[in-house]
Amino acid sequence: MPKPLTARSVEGARPGASRKEIPDGALPGLYLVVQPGGAKGWALRYRFADRPRKLTLGRSPALSLPAAREVARAALRTVAEGRDPGTEKQAARADAASNRFGAVAEAYLERHVRPNCRPRTAEETERLLRVHVLPHWRNREIQTITRRDVRDRLDKIIDGGAPVAANRTLAALKALFTWAVRCDLLDASPCAGVEKPTKEKPRDRVLNDDELRWLWLASDRLGFPFGCMTRMLLLTGARRNEVVGMTEAEIADGVWTIPAERVKNGSTHALPLPDMALNLIAALPRIENPKRYLFTTNGRTAVSGFSRAKGKLARLMLAEARREANERGDDPDAVAIPEFGLHDLRRTLASGMARLGIALPVVERVLNHKSGSFAGIVAVYQRHDFAPEMARALNAWATHVAALVEDKPAASNVVALR
Repeated sequence: MPKPLTARSVEGARPGASRKEIPDGALPGLYLVVQPGGAKGWALRYRFADRPRKLTLGRSPALSLPAAREVARAALRTVAEGRDPGTEKQAARADAASNRFGAVAEAYLERHVRPNCRPRTAEETERLLRVHVLPHWRNREIQTITRRDVRDRLDKIIDGGAPVAANRTLAALKALFTWAVRCDLLDASPCAGVEKPTKEKPRDRVLNDDELRWLWLASDRLGFPFGCMTRMLLLTGARRNEVVGMTEAEIADGVWTIPAERVKNGSTHALPLPDMALNLIAALPRIENPKRYLFTTNGRTAVSGFSRAKGKLARLMLAEARREANERGDDPDAVAIPEFGLHDLRRTLASGMARLGIALPVVERVLNHKSGSFAGIVAVYQRHDFAPEMARALNAWATHVAALVEDKPAASNVVALR
């Protein structure tokens, strides 16, 4: 068994009379290639369609040992997925022959991202590149982009008020440049050694009962489509894009079946809807459209423009809160509502169900989580669909919300689902 290569052993490898391939014991298939003239590079040997194949990864020391392992692992994942990284490399080089960043990025999106990523991931990757990178680097030769360029671009994104987007853009760039190295378009990634520019704090915002009441009343004033969409988010705990893309065809016998291609974890999710949600859907105005979207205004696409709608919703919530304060004789101007996002409604539902005594595995099923109670070996043997438990949990949650809106004391023992 060969020993794992080290930075010292790579640097100390000496040429011989003929070409040498030194295997890396830490990653089977990866070799350091040393030419008689002293030039060094990296290659990966693998099998595809029962035939031996070889993929040139890049030159050393431009491509370091850790980077070579990263590129090799990515190529081996491609093989495991039933694709030949050597063939993809040739196609990518043909597509990105100009070596300009714009051409490489388009080839990356076309050849790698769209075929291999979930639709939502592919859409977000493309958005980050088109918004934050392509307008600035489109005509740059990819070999001229340096680590300093990457850091400067991230700094500009942060200066524009989007620190989290800077982190996401860095992740997208790292994946793109790793792919470019694997396709022999670069010797090394300029993202190597670049760390996340922003420290992210986990989101923990949960709306309290007063805020839930104000949200429900404000959503009524906001109306269709965004007010109705907000209520559906609150009643189901579904993700925003799942609710936005809801179609009539997905709802049957009181169950909303979200197809796998619209779900983050790629698993079809059957959600028994509470009566409040079904009544909301029945009252929606119907706009004829080919895909039968429930939340559409133009009959062609699902709604968009969430930031503006969220801002209006927040203002309407504050107006409701101040109206109540005025009725109590309190100072309305002293009322404030901390910032929250639409995704926080999902966390609010989970926390609220826990308060109602609903068991954690049931909450996780409602949220369609694959981790937690259903991770690992449990996922193999646990086949109960929890449909009855989810139905009771969602109706209990809807009852709780209704009680808040009607200004009744929240029931602490609405139901205990175990």
